[in-house]
Amino acid sequence: MPIYEYRCHGCGREFSRLVLSAADRESLACPKCQGTNLERLMSRFRAVRSQESRMERLADPSSLSGLDENDPASVARWAKRMGREVGEDMGDDFDQMVDEAVEEEAHPGEDANSGSGDAGMP
Repeated sequence: MPIYEYRCHGCGREFSRLVLSAADRESLACPKCQGTNLERLMSRFRAVRSQESRMERLADPSSLSGLDENDPASVARWAKRMGREVGEDMGDDFDQMVDEAVEEEAHPGEDANSGSGDAGMP
């Protein structure tokens, strides 16, 4: 099936679309901003590996090298790498959620406390 990946130059979002004809290509628009300034990306490919081979690779202790469980950015990189390793695209929502969690950990309570200062304190 001709499923192609595109990047919107307006908002930077990457997305996939089934394109069966030239008319389909002409009517493409970004699902986020409806922009039409799109770039077709090189599609990812997968090497054929057995389920057993993938699980053995995940079980290898070296897959945890560089992981600092006390560092949210390190855990985020590890989670994204494990998602790719098992062959699953966790999607933009997962990446955004992980990035937001890392940002929140780096700057805890910034939104909740902004502007509150010591108001109400004697």
